[in-house]
Amino acid sequence: MAQQDIFDKIRKNRGPIGQYSKGVHGYFTFPKLEGELGRKMFFRGKECLVWSINNYLGLANMPEIREADAQAAAQYGLAYPMGARMMTGQTSEHEKLENELAEFMDKEDCILLNFGYQGMVSAIDALVDRTDIIVYDSESHACILDGMRLHTGKRFVFQHNDMESFDKQMKNATALAEKTGGGILVITEGVFGMAGDQGKLKEIVEFRKSGKYNFRLFVDDAHGFGTMGKTGQGAGEEQGVQGEIDVLFGTFAKSMASIGGFVCAEESIVEYLRYNMRSQMFAKALPMTITIGARKRLEMLRTRPELKENLWKIATALQTGFKDAGFDIGATNSPVTPVFMKGSLAEATNLTFDLRENYGIFCSIVIYPVVPKDVIMLRIIPTAAHTMEDVNYTLDTFKTLKSKLDSGAYKSEELAAVEVDDKKA
Repeated sequence: MAQQDIFDKIRKNRGPIGQYSKGVHGYFTFPKLEGELGRKMFFRGKECLVWSINNYLGLANMPEIREADAQAAAQYGLAYPMGARMMTGQTSEHEKLENELAEFMDKEDCILLNFGYQGMVSAIDALVDRTDIIVYDSESHACILDGMRLHTGKRFVFQHNDMESFDKQMKNATALAEKTGGGILVITEGVFGMAGDQGKLKEIVEFRKSGKYNFRLFVDDAHGFGTMGKTGQGAGEEQGVQGEIDVLFGTFAKSMASIGGFVCAEESIVEYLRYNMRSQMFAKALPMTITIGARKRLEMLRTRPELKENLWKIATALQTGFKDAGFDIGATNSPVTPVFMKGSLAEATNLTFDLRENYGIFCSIVIYPVVPKDVIMLRIIPTAAHTMEDVNYTLDTFKTLKSKLDSGAYKSEELAAVEVDDKKA
Protein backbone atom coordinates (compact mmCIF):
# COMPACT_ATOMS: atom_id res chain seq x y z
CA MET A 1 0.00 0.00 0.00
CA ALA A 2 1.35 3.40 -1.00
CA GLN A 3 2.29 5.86 1.73
CA GLN A 4 -0.16 8.71 2.17
CA ASP A 5 0.57 12.30 3.13
CA ILE A 6 -1.17 13.13 6.43
CA PHE A 7 -2.31 16.54 5.20
CA ASP A 8 -3.78 15.05 2.00
CA LYS A 9 -5.80 12.66 4.13
CA ILE A 10 -7.09 15.53 6.29
CA ARG A 11 -8.04 17.62 3.26
CA LYS A 12 -10.16 14.74 1.94
CA ASN A 13 -11.86 13.98 5.25
CA ARG A 14 -12.85 17.06 7.21
CA GLY A 15 -14.71 15.15 9.93
CA PRO A 16 -18.45 14.75 10.65
CA ILE A 17 -18.96 18.42 11.48
CA GLY A 18 -15.95 19.97 9.74
CA GLN A 19 -17.25 18.83 6.34
CA TYR A 20 -19.87 21.59 6.59
CA SER A 21 -17.51 24.31 7.80
CA LYS A 22 -17.38 26.39 4.63
CA GLY A 23 -21.14 26.94 4.67
CA VAL A 24 -21.75 27.45 8.38
CA HIS A 25 -18.62 28.97 9.95
CA GLY A 26 -19.35 32.27 11.63
CA TYR A 27 -23.10 31.75 11.83
CA PHE A 28 -24.13 28.27 12.93
CA THR A 29 -20.65 27.35 14.16
CA PHE A 30 -18.17 29.73 15.79
CA PRO A 31 -20.74 32.56 16.02
CA LYS A 32 -19.62 35.79 17.68
CA LEU A 33 -21.75 37.01 20.58
CA GLU A 34 -20.56 40.49 21.46
CA GLY A 35 -21.22 43.14 24.08
CA GLU A 36 -21.69 42.79 27.82
CA LEU A 37 -22.32 39.22 28.99
CA GLY A 38 -25.96 38.87 29.84
CA ARG A 39 -29.47 38.01 28.70
CA LYS A 40 -29.13 40.31 25.71
CA MET A 41 -26.06 40.51 23.50
CA PHE A 42 -25.21 41.40 19.92
CA PHE A 43 -25.00 38.91 17.07
CA ARG A 44 -23.91 40.24 13.67
CA GLY A 45 -24.69 43.77 14.80
CA LYS A 46 -28.22 43.02 16.03
CA GLU A 47 -29.29 42.79 19.65
CA CYS A 48 -30.57 39.30 20.52
CA LEU A 49 -32.17 37.66 23.50
CA VAL A 50 -29.58 35.01 24.35
CA TRP A 51 -30.43 31.57 25.70
CA SER A 52 -27.11 29.89 24.98
CA ILE A 53 -24.50 30.87 27.58
CA ASN A 54 -23.95 28.77 30.71
CA ASN A 55 -24.21 31.71 33.09
CA TYR A 56 -26.73 29.88 35.26
CA LEU A 57 -26.66 32.14 38.32
CA GLY A 58 -26.13 35.36 36.39
CA LEU A 59 -22.75 35.93 38.04
CA ALA A 60 -20.80 36.79 34.90
CA ASN A 61 -21.45 40.52 34.92
CA MET A 62 -22.46 41.20 38.52
CA PRO A 63 -20.70 44.28 39.96
CA GLU A 64 -19.29 42.32 42.92
CA ILE A 65 -17.76 39.77 40.58
CA ARG A 66 -16.36 42.33 38.18
CA GLU A 67 -14.80 44.21 41.10
CA ALA A 68 -13.20 41.09 42.58
CA ASP A 69 -11.78 40.13 39.18
CA ALA A 70 -10.47 43.65 38.56
CA GLN A 71 -8.81 43.94 41.96
CA ALA A 72 -7.15 40.55 41.60
CA ALA A 73 -5.93 41.42 38.11
CA ALA A 74 -4.58 44.76 39.30
CA GLN A 75 -2.71 43.14 42.19
CA TYR A 76 -1.35 40.04 40.48
CA GLY A 77 -1.79 40.38 36.71
CA LEU A 78 -2.34 37.19 34.70
CA ALA A 79 1.16 35.74 35.02
CA TYR A 80 1.22 34.97 38.75
CA PRO A 81 1.98 32.29 39.83
CA MET A 82 4.55 31.01 37.37
CA GLY A 83 4.99 27.27 36.99
CA ALA A 84 3.13 24.12 37.92
CA ARG A 85 1.89 23.92 41.49
CA MET A 86 4.19 21.01 42.32
CA MET A 87 7.20 23.15 41.46
CA THR A 88 6.68 26.94 41.83
CA GLY A 89 2.95 27.56 41.35
CA GLN A 90 1.57 26.81 44.80
CA THR A 91 -0.15 29.66 46.70
CA SER A 92 -2.27 30.10 49.81
CA GLU A 93 -5.17 31.30 47.63
CA HIS A 94 -5.20 28.03 45.71
CA GLU A 95 -5.22 26.08 48.97
CA LYS A 96 -7.99 28.25 50.42
CA LEU A 97 -10.19 27.71 47.38
CA GLU A 98 -9.66 23.95 47.55
CA ASN A 99 -10.52 23.90 51.26
CA GLU A 100 -13.63 26.03 50.71
CA LEU A 101 -14.83 23.83 47.87
CA ALA A 102 -14.26 20.64 49.87
CA GLU A 103 -16.18 22.07 52.82
CA PHE A 104 -19.04 23.28 50.65
CA MET A 105 -19.31 19.95 48.84
CA ASP A 106 -19.09 17.92 52.09
CA LYS A 107 -15.99 16.11 50.90
CA GLU A 108 -12.66 15.57 52.66
CA ASP A 109 -10.44 17.23 50.09
CA CYS A 110 -10.34 18.91 46.70
CA ILE A 111 -7.89 19.51 43.85
CA LEU A 112 -8.18 22.43 41.43
CA LEU A 113 -8.11 21.90 37.68
CA ASN A 114 -6.82 24.39 35.13
CA PHE A 115 -9.55 23.35 32.69
CA GLY A 116 -12.54 21.14 33.31
CA TYR A 117 -12.21 19.15 30.10
CA GLN A 118 -8.54 18.23 30.35
CA GLY A 119 -8.92 17.76 34.09
CA MET A 120 -11.58 15.11 33.62
CA VAL A 121 -9.48 13.37 30.96
CA SER A 122 -6.47 13.31 33.27
CA ALA A 123 -8.43 12.25 36.35
CA ILE A 124 -9.76 9.15 34.58
CA ASP A 125 -6.27 8.35 33.35
CA ALA A 126 -4.88 8.62 36.88
CA LEU A 127 -7.60 6.64 38.67
CA VAL A 128 -7.51 3.41 36.65
CA ASP A 129 -4.87 1.06 35.28
CA ARG A 130 -5.02 -1.73 32.70
CA THR A 131 -6.45 -4.24 35.20
CA ASP A 132 -9.40 -1.98 36.06
CA ILE A 133 -12.74 -1.84 34.26
CA ILE A 134 -14.82 1.27 33.51
CA VAL A 135 -18.62 1.15 33.22
CA TYR A 136 -20.11 4.35 31.82
CA ASP A 137 -23.33 5.92 30.55
CA SER A 138 -23.74 5.98 26.76
CA GLU A 139 -24.42 9.74 26.73
CA SER A 140 -21.35 10.69 28.74
CA HIS A 141 -19.68 13.96 27.79
CA ALA A 142 -16.81 14.02 25.30
CA CYS A 143 -14.28 14.69 28.10
CA ILE A 144 -15.24 11.36 29.67
CA LEU A 145 -14.96 9.55 26.36
CA ASP A 146 -11.55 11.10 25.71
CA GLY A 147 -10.39 10.15 29.20
CA MET A 148 -11.32 6.56 28.50
CA ARG A 149 -9.27 6.64 25.31
CA LEU A 150 -6.21 6.76 27.56
CA HIS A 151 -7.45 3.75 29.53
CA THR A 152 -5.69 0.58 28.43
CA GLY A 153 -8.14 -1.71 30.22
CA LYS A 154 -11.63 -2.86 29.32
CA ARG A 155 -14.73 -0.68 29.40
CA PHE A 156 -18.46 -1.40 29.18
CA VAL A 157 -21.15 1.09 28.20
CA PHE A 158 -24.73 0.96 29.50
CA GLN A 159 -27.67 2.51 27.68
CA HIS A 160 -28.46 6.00 28.88
CA ASN A 161 -29.99 5.95 32.38
CA ASP A 162 -31.17 2.36 31.77
CA MET A 163 -30.70 0.39 34.97
CA GLU A 164 -31.36 -2.98 33.32
CA SER A 165 -28.54 -2.23 30.91
CA PHE A 166 -26.40 -1.02 33.83
CA ASP A 167 -27.06 -4.27 35.69
CA LYS A 168 -26.05 -6.32 32.65
CA GLN A 169 -22.82 -4.40 32.10
CA MET A 170 -21.93 -4.55 35.79
CA LYS A 171 -22.25 -8.35 35.63
CA ASN A 172 -19.83 -8.35 32.71
CA ALA A 173 -17.46 -5.96 34.48
CA THR A 174 -17.55 -7.94 37.73
CA ALA A 175 -16.78 -11.21 35.95
CA LEU A 176 -13.84 -9.61 34.15
CA ALA A 177 -12.52 -7.91 37.30
CA GLU A 178 -12.37 -11.29 38.99
CA LYS A 179 -10.02 -12.41 36.21
CA THR A 180 -7.84 -9.29 36.02
CA GLY A 181 -7.73 -8.62 39.76
CA GLY A 182 -8.69 -4.99 39.12
CA GLY A 183 -11.50 -2.77 40.32
CA ILE A 184 -14.53 -1.17 38.72
CA LEU A 185 -15.05 2.57 38.18
CA VAL A 186 -18.58 3.66 37.26
CA ILE A 187 -18.74 7.01 35.48
CA THR A 188 -21.90 9.02 34.84
CA GLU A 189 -23.12 12.59 34.98
CA GLY A 190 -25.13 14.47 37.57
CA VAL A 191 -26.92 16.47 34.88
CA PHE A 192 -26.55 15.57 31.21
CA GLY A 193 -25.85 18.93 29.61
CA MET A 194 -27.48 18.29 26.26
CA ALA A 195 -30.90 16.90 27.22
CA GLY A 196 -30.98 18.13 30.84
CA ASP A 197 -31.95 14.88 32.54
CA GLN A 198 -30.19 13.87 35.74
CA GLY A 199 -28.09 10.74 35.94
CA LYS A 200 -29.61 7.86 37.92
CA LEU A 201 -27.22 8.38 40.82
CA LYS A 202 -29.59 7.13 43.51
CA GLU A 203 -30.39 3.97 41.58
CA ILE A 204 -26.72 3.28 40.84
CA VAL A 205 -25.83 3.73 44.50
CA GLU A 206 -28.56 1.24 45.47
CA PHE A 207 -26.77 -1.50 43.53
CA ARG A 208 -23.74 -1.00 45.76
CA LYS A 209 -25.72 -0.60 48.98
CA SER A 210 -27.49 -3.88 48.29
CA GLY A 211 -24.12 -5.62 48.09
CA LYS A 212 -24.76 -6.82 44.55
CA TYR A 213 -21.74 -5.04 43.09
CA ASN A 214 -18.55 -3.48 44.35
CA PHE A 215 -17.43 -0.33 42.54
CA ARG A 216 -16.40 3.30 42.94
CA LEU A 217 -18.61 6.07 41.55
CA PHE A 218 -17.21 9.03 39.60
CA VAL A 219 -19.75 11.76 38.78
CA ASP A 220 -19.29 14.63 36.34
CA ASP A 221 -21.64 17.27 37.74
CA ALA A 222 -20.60 20.24 35.62
CA HIS A 223 -24.21 21.34 35.04
CA GLY A 224 -25.51 20.31 38.48
CA PHE A 225 -23.00 22.21 40.60
CA GLY A 226 -24.64 25.48 41.64
CA THR A 227 -28.03 24.65 40.14
CA MET A 228 -29.24 21.48 41.88
CA GLY A 229 -29.85 20.60 45.49
CA LYS A 230 -30.93 22.69 48.45
CA THR A 231 -27.57 24.44 48.83
CA GLY A 232 -26.37 24.07 45.23
CA GLN A 233 -24.00 21.15 45.81
CA GLY A 234 -25.45 19.46 42.76
CA ALA A 235 -27.34 16.40 41.64
CA GLY A 236 -25.92 14.29 44.46
CA GLU A 237 -27.52 16.58 47.03
CA GLU A 238 -30.71 16.74 44.96
CA GLN A 239 -30.99 12.96 45.00
CA GLY A 240 -29.81 12.51 48.58
CA VAL A 241 -26.63 10.61 47.71
CA GLN A 242 -23.92 13.26 47.96
CA GLY A 243 -22.04 11.19 50.52
CA GLU A 244 -22.12 8.12 48.26
CA ILE A 245 -20.27 9.78 45.38
CA ASP A 246 -16.64 8.71 45.63
CA VAL A 247 -15.14 11.15 43.12
CA LEU A 248 -17.02 14.33 42.25
CA PHE A 249 -16.11 16.63 39.38
CA GLY A 250 -17.29 20.22 39.03
CA THR A 251 -16.45 23.11 36.77
CA PHE A 252 -16.21 26.87 37.10
CA ALA A 253 -17.42 27.31 33.51
CA LYS A 254 -21.14 26.99 34.22
CA SER A 255 -22.66 28.35 37.44
CA MET A 256 -19.42 30.10 38.42
CA ALA A 257 -19.12 31.93 35.06
CA SER A 258 -15.35 31.52 34.88
CA ILE A 259 -12.88 28.84 33.79
CA GLY A 260 -11.26 25.91 35.53
CA GLY A 261 -12.67 23.14 37.67
CA PHE A 262 -12.15 20.80 40.61
CA VAL A 263 -12.33 17.21 41.78
CA CYS A 264 -13.48 16.31 45.30
CA ALA A 265 -12.88 12.98 47.05
CA GLU A 266 -11.51 11.54 50.26
CA GLU A 267 -8.16 12.98 51.32
CA SER A 268 -6.04 9.98 50.31
CA ILE A 269 -7.49 9.96 46.78
CA VAL A 270 -7.01 13.70 46.27
CA GLU A 271 -3.44 13.41 47.53
CA TYR A 272 -2.88 10.63 45.00
CA LEU A 273 -4.32 12.81 42.22
CA ARG A 274 -2.03 15.72 43.18
CA TYR A 275 0.97 13.55 42.48
CA ASN A 276 -0.39 11.59 39.52
CA MET A 277 -2.69 13.82 37.45
CA ARG A 278 -0.43 14.67 34.54
CA SER A 279 -2.56 17.57 33.29
CA GLN A 280 -1.98 19.35 36.61
CA MET A 281 1.55 18.15 37.40
CA PHE A 282 2.97 19.41 34.12
CA ALA A 283 0.84 22.50 33.52
CA LYS A 284 1.05 26.04 34.84
CA ALA A 285 -1.10 26.68 37.91
CA LEU A 286 -4.48 28.34 37.60
CA PRO A 287 -3.77 32.10 37.44
CA MET A 288 -4.20 33.97 40.71
CA THR A 289 -6.82 36.27 39.17
CA ILE A 290 -8.98 33.26 38.26
CA THR A 291 -8.40 31.65 41.66
CA ILE A 292 -9.38 34.72 43.67
CA GLY A 293 -12.30 35.33 41.34
CA ALA A 294 -13.48 31.75 41.90
CA ARG A 295 -13.40 32.24 45.67
CA LYS A 296 -15.67 35.27 45.29
CA ARG A 297 -18.01 33.32 43.00
CA LEU A 298 -18.19 30.44 45.47
CA GLU A 299 -19.01 32.92 48.23
CA MET A 300 -21.86 34.32 46.12
CA LEU A 301 -23.11 30.83 45.33
CA ARG A 302 -23.14 29.96 49.03
CA THR A 303 -24.61 33.17 50.43
CA ARG A 304 -27.03 34.30 47.71
CA PRO A 305 -29.66 31.53 47.49
CA GLU A 306 -31.98 33.91 45.67
CA LEU A 307 -29.81 33.54 42.58
CA LYS A 308 -30.59 29.82 42.30
CA GLU A 309 -34.20 30.50 43.23
CA ASN A 310 -34.55 32.98 40.38
CA LEU A 311 -32.85 30.56 37.98
CA TRP A 312 -35.46 27.95 38.84
CA LYS A 313 -38.30 30.48 38.62
CA ILE A 314 -37.28 31.20 35.03
CA ALA A 315 -36.55 27.55 34.17
CA THR A 316 -39.85 26.32 35.62
CA ALA A 317 -41.89 28.98 33.83
CA LEU A 318 -40.13 28.23 30.57
CA GLN A 319 -40.48 24.45 30.79
CA THR A 320 -44.09 24.60 31.99
CA GLY A 321 -44.94 26.98 29.17
CA PHE A 322 -43.39 24.72 26.57
CA LYS A 323 -45.18 21.63 27.87
CA ASP A 324 -48.52 23.44 28.10
CA ALA A 325 -48.09 24.50 24.47
CA GLY A 326 -47.51 20.90 23.39
CA PHE A 327 -43.76 21.04 22.85
CA ASP A 328 -41.53 18.03 23.48
CA ILE A 329 -38.84 18.95 26.02
CA GLY A 330 -37.72 15.41 26.67
CA ALA A 331 -37.02 14.16 30.19
CA THR A 332 -35.24 17.23 31.55
CA ASN A 333 -35.36 17.68 35.31
CA SER A 334 -32.74 20.42 35.48
CA PRO A 335 -32.60 23.99 34.14
CA VAL A 336 -31.28 22.74 30.78
CA THR A 337 -34.25 22.98 28.41
CA PRO A 338 -34.17 21.11 25.09
CA VAL A 339 -36.99 21.67 22.62
CA PHE A 340 -37.40 18.85 20.10
CA MET A 341 -39.05 19.28 16.72
CA LYS A 342 -39.27 17.19 13.54
CA GLY A 343 -37.55 18.52 10.44
CA SER A 344 -34.82 18.13 7.86
CA LEU A 345 -31.40 19.77 7.85
CA ALA A 346 -32.70 22.47 5.50
CA GLU A 347 -35.68 23.12 7.78
CA ALA A 348 -33.44 23.27 10.84
CA THR A 349 -31.20 25.79 9.12
CA ASN A 350 -34.03 27.99 7.86
CA LEU A 351 -35.87 27.88 11.19
CA THR A 352 -32.74 28.94 13.09
CA PHE A 353 -32.05 31.72 10.61
CA ASP A 354 -35.63 32.98 11.02
CA LEU A 355 -35.38 32.78 14.82
CA ARG A 356 -32.19 34.83 14.93
CA GLU A 357 -32.73 37.33 12.14
CA ASN A 358 -36.47 38.03 12.40
CA TYR A 359 -37.28 37.34 16.05
CA GLY A 360 -33.99 38.27 17.72
CA ILE A 361 -33.57 35.08 19.74
CA PHE A 362 -30.24 33.27 19.88
CA CYS A 363 -30.11 29.70 21.15
CA SER A 364 -28.04 26.70 20.15
CA ILE A 365 -29.27 24.29 17.50
CA VAL A 366 -28.39 20.60 17.58
CA ILE A 367 -28.85 18.25 14.63
CA TYR A 368 -27.70 14.81 13.48
CA PRO A 369 -25.43 13.07 14.45
CA VAL A 370 -25.92 14.41 18.01
CA VAL A 371 -29.66 13.72 17.72
CA PRO A 372 -31.40 11.28 15.34
CA LYS A 373 -31.92 12.21 11.70
CA ASP A 374 -34.87 14.54 11.02
CA VAL A 375 -34.85 15.75 14.62
CA ILE A 376 -34.18 19.40 15.41
CA MET A 377 -33.17 20.23 18.96
CA LEU A 378 -33.07 23.83 20.13
CA ARG A 379 -31.18 23.93 23.44
CA ILE A 380 -32.15 26.70 25.82
CA ILE A 381 -30.12 27.60 28.91
CA PRO A 382 -32.11 29.77 31.34
CA THR A 383 -30.26 31.94 33.82
CA ALA A 384 -31.04 33.99 36.89
CA ALA A 385 -30.51 37.10 34.76
CA HIS A 386 -33.47 36.36 32.48
CA THR A 387 -36.89 37.88 33.08
CA MET A 388 -40.47 36.66 32.83
CA GLU A 389 -40.87 38.97 29.84
CA ASP A 390 -38.04 37.04 28.16
CA VAL A 391 -39.85 33.77 28.91
CA ASN A 392 -43.20 34.95 27.54
CA TYR A 393 -41.67 36.40 24.38
CA THR A 394 -39.73 33.20 23.75
CA LEU A 395 -42.77 30.99 24.24
CA ASP A 396 -44.84 33.10 21.86
CA THR A 397 -42.05 33.05 19.29
CA PHE A 398 -41.61 29.28 19.46
CA LYS A 399 -45.33 28.76 18.95
CA THR A 400 -45.08 30.85 15.78
CA LEU A 401 -42.01 28.95 14.59
CA LYS A 402 -43.66 25.58 15.24
CA SER A 403 -46.70 26.66 13.22
CA LYS A 404 -44.48 27.73 10.32
CA LEU A 405 -42.48 24.48 10.52
CA ASP A 406 -45.64 22.35 10.50
CA SER A 407 -47.03 24.27 7.52
CA GLY A 408 -43.89 23.60 5.47
CA ALA A 409 -42.64 27.20 5.48
CA TYR A 410 -39.04 26.08 6.08
CA LYS A 411 -38.94 23.31 3.44
CA SER A 412 -36.82 25.30 0.97
CA GLU A 413 -34.39 23.05 -0.87
CA GLU A 414 -31.73 25.71 -0.53
CA LEU A 415 -30.31 26.60 2.84
CA ALA A 416 -30.99 30.08 4.15
CA ALA A 417 -28.69 32.58 2.46
CA VAL A 418 -26.24 33.63 5.14
CA GLU A 419 -23.15 35.69 4.54
CA VAL A 420 -20.89 33.89 6.99
CA ASP A 421 -17.73 35.36 8.43
CA ASP A 422 -14.98 32.80 8.01
CA LYS A 423 -12.19 35.19 8.84
CA LYS A 424 -10.11 34.44 11.87
CA ALA A 425 -10.17 37.78 13.67
